[in-house]
Amino acid sequence: MIANDLELKASLERIRHLQSQVAHLRQLETDPTNYHLSVSGFLEEIDRMQLEVREYLSLHPGELKASA
Repeated sequence: MIANDLELKASLERIRHLQSQVAHLRQLETDPTNYHLSVSGFLEEIDRMQLEVREYLSLHPGELKASA
């Protein structure tokens, strides 16, 4: 779980990087089956990380300190 704004920033940067990789593969891969196989892990990681970002952003900073 994301614990602070620095980790949030790192997670958002990683998500952007993974999305960029998927977009690049989308342009390169000519076979739809190979494309889906190639990007499935990236997309799962993006989904997992976006959920962590959402959970972090749903909490007020005071709630984060209380749970630490």
